[in-house]
Amino acid sequence: MSEIQRPGALYQQVAAAIREAILSGEFAPESLLPSEAQLMARYGVSRPTVRNAIAALRAEGLIDVRHGKGSFVRSSGQPVLTIERRVSCTAEGKFVMPNGDIWQEAEKPHTYRTRTTKDTGRLLQLDTEEALFGCDRLLVDPNTGTRAMHRTLIPFQVAEAVPLLGAEPCKPPAAIYWVLTQAGHTLSWNETVRAHMPLPDERTALQLPDATPVLHVARTAHSADSRPLLLEELRFGADRTELAYRLTTDQQPARGARA
Repeated sequence: MSEIQRPGALYQQVAAAIREAILSGEFAPESLLPSEAQLMARYGVSRPTVRNAIAALRAEGLIDVRHGKGSFVRSSGQPVLTIERRVSCTAEGKFVMPNGDIWQEAEKPHTYRTRTTKDTGRLLQLDTEEALFGCDRLLVDPNTGTRAMHRTLIPFQVAEAVPLLGAEPCKPPAAIYWVLTQAGHTLSWNETVRAHMPLPDERTALQLPDATPVLHVARTAHSADSRPLLLEELRFGADRTELAYRLTTDQQPARGARA
């Protein structure tokens, strides 16, 4: 039996002891923790104390409780999937998305009409409550089981100017880019990445373990005059996926000659 002699509530002391065992490698990543009865005997504490300690470690993201199976040590956090975030164009003018062929649709895409929120309106440079076409996809990588939520939002005014987008707003992004260029647009893109704790629907759809944040990628396609034409949002668990960017140099504007 390991003696608990640290200050603090008893369950916190037990949580600290289990944490040390995890970080030292005694309990390896993906391994099953000892049962409640075994932990009670090991630390000489009651069942409620063990349960509170497990709950604290679960909230920290160190363990994952799988109903009917027990408590498991979380993985080391190394990503299993790298997503390249760039856009390529073929000699024929077709757009190619890296990793575009790895995703499979887990469900049929959902097309709907919606309106801008404060966040989407900011990215699309529109007021709130402006009309949009939306398309939601739930994607899965068959090799790793990684899931992603993908959303495209097209302003009505863009769809009115490019009727094919209004008729088929749920085209894949590369196809939407091609439609926009055929309508005369020269495209550029801005992208932002932020993290947040998952909402209930995100946690369910992405099948996230406890205490796992979501990476939220927002990519806005712009016309030559910097007007936003399309917003794409991609969400996935931060524990399994990393983003990769290829950086290039921008052409700096020429400075005026000194007097």
